[in-house]
Amino acid sequence: MGIRISVARPFATLLAFLRRENLFRLAGVIVALILAGAAGLTWFEEDRPFPDAVWWAIVTLTTVGFGDIAPVSLGGRLIGVVLMFFGIGVLGTFTATIAGVFVEKRARRDRGMEPSDLEGHIVLCGWNGRTREILKDLRADSRGAGQDIVLLAEVETRPVDDERLHFVRGDVNEENLKRAGLERAATVVLVGDRGLDYQARDARAVLSVLTVKSINPAVYAIVELAGEENASHSERAGADEVIVGADLCSRVISTATLDHGISTVVRELLSAQEGQNLITVPVEDADAGRGFLDLFCELKRQRGMIALAIQRRRDAEGKREIVTNPDSNEPVHAGDHLVVVAAQSGAGTVPPPGA
Repeated sequence: MGIRISVARPFATLLAFLRRENLFRLAGVIVALILAGAAGLTWFEEDRPFPDAVWWAIVTLTTVGFGDIAPVSLGGRLIGVVLMFFGIGVLGTFTATIAGVFVEKRARRDRGMEPSDLEGHIVLCGWNGRTREILKDLRADSRGAGQDIVLLAEVETRPVDDERLHFVRGDVNEENLKRAGLERAATVVLVGDRGLDYQARDARAVLSVLTVKSINPAVYAIVELAGEENASHSERAGADEVIVGADLCSRVISTATLDHGISTVVRELLSAQEGQNLITVPVEDADAGRGFLDLFCELKRQRGMIALAIQRRRDAEGKREIVTNPDSNEPVHAGDHLVVVAAQSGAGTVPPPGA
């Protein structure tokens, strides 16, 4: 039954498309012209087989003119002239209608009017200078280069030429999030609205997290906030990861004030566009129970990676505990991840977003 439904659905869609664009009528006119032209040729030239006359009518109507069959009678030639003139108009209308549908579909997609049917993708909410840099970093990373991303933003058209960036126009609300395919997404990123003051921006971000989690509780939600005081509200709303932009920037500046050059290292580690990157590597079942220092040395020798922290496997609430700079004998377990510094070539070992 499932196979019959899956096969019948494309045919039903095709039939609906043909009816909507009046292509049945145009196809009927074309068939009628071919049959009438073939019948007229056999009328004036009785020794002409009907299949040959049909082939001649098709070739003449499309103005191809192979010349393998040609009428010799005056009546047959007049029919050929009629077919040529009508063929240009009818076939031109037919092909223009089909081309117009595809152009319209592409235009609707670029204007963000088409819903997304993706699965396991990233939903990126909001468009500004920060979002542009996020997209650049994702595309610079080997893991994100081929990742389908849906941009949900209130802009006129798709802002960048990226074949794997799907655009849905609108504010962050339940209807538009569903159009962006949030129910089947792996990760959603909520970037703060720079047009609002920081209190209103964070309040809107918290409400957006509540909406996201009501639609898809399993999606991994990352939210950007302007103030640290609202981080607890976002976490209670269901955010899996909260990033406070001003707080992060302040800490980098204060650290760089005391330890010169730290900001350069941090920028390199956080950007996939240059140098080394921070990534996560899953702990293999065979390595479960080994000490952190043991794995640290093996990763550095064999894969050129430096382990910085252990990301513990998810607890009953789906959260992960981070143990930074663990003790030498701190054991790792199956399901844990190691946070490591690695070159771009080592990025392919990590799991997909939200793992």
